[in-house]
Amino acid sequence: MWMIPGQNQTRVSEFILLGFSSDPTTKSILFSVFLFIYLSSVIGNGLIILLVCLDKRLHTPMYFFLCILAMLDMGYVSTTMPQMLVHLLAHSHTISFAGCWIQMFVFGALAATESMLFVVMSYDRYVAICYPLHYTVILNWGLCIRLAAGPCVCGFSSALLHTFFTMSLPYCGPNIVNHYFCEGPSVLSLACIDTHIIDIVDQILIVLMCLIPISLIVASYVHIAKAILKIKSTQARFKAFSTCASQLTVVTFFYGPSSYIYMRPNSSYSPERDKQISLFYNSFTALLNPLVYSLRNKDIKRAFLKVMKHGRM
Repeated sequence: MWMIPGQNQTRVSEFILLGFSSDPTTKSILFSVFLFIYLSSVIGNGLIILLVCLDKRLHTPMYFFLCILAMLDMGYVSTTMPQMLVHLLAHSHTISFAGCWIQMFVFGALAATESMLFVVMSYDRYVAICYPLHYTVILNWGLCIRLAAGPCVCGFSSALLHTFFTMSLPYCGPNIVNHYFCEGPSVLSLACIDTHIIDIVDQILIVLMCLIPISLIVASYVHIAKAILKIKSTQARFKAFSTCASQLTVVTFFYGPSSYIYMRPNSSYSPERDKQISLFYNSFTALLNPLVYSLRNKDIKRAFLKVMKHGRM
């Protein structure tokens, strides 16, 4: 800790992350489970990126956005889980103030970017299903790049704002964070001054980065559902529904837990429950994405078999 000039207070120089358990046996089991989840997430998302890059038939707007989604998943799961795995084995669970600042910013930036990217992906499906003959004309590569850059700018800007306001508060002790990583609400609860203004800023960011994207996604899928019902071919209708169902599954698992964590009132803050819920949109969503988009996608399966065939030659 260090002294605050002109005040009889000290500021913490590091935080202690409690994690999930202090029991050695439980920690060993959790280490094995989380290591499997982390490696599966990285390998699965990495495989999607590889397949999209290698197979020219996957060089379409839909798979371009899917490739970006896979990169975001690899990024933000790698921001939290490696440190959590180390803490499950090590006696020390500390993270420096600067390290906490960086982790909160990077995780928030990637998660917020993914939140906005889901809107872009729903727009992609809207154009593909409602305007199939004009799909490649509307979603040209220039527009695709701008649509991909937009979420990045919005996500990183909002995360910088959230992290700056949160970490600029005085933290005088205690410095024990009842979480497995430096998530905003958990760290903010340790501030030694009133956080009312910061809470208002966070609520505005939540509206911009969560409620508005959810509303746009719902609006897109209402139009998509109407268009699907007008398709006469049963096979074509099933294919369109299958593609949309995959994305809706991923969106639900992402927005459900994250909305609860960041939109619930401070009075209902429960560290133990929040840690478990955070796992869903942090770890399990990153693991779910490759499974959903590969098991239900014939193009991905075909590209995988093609790569495996060339690998044996």
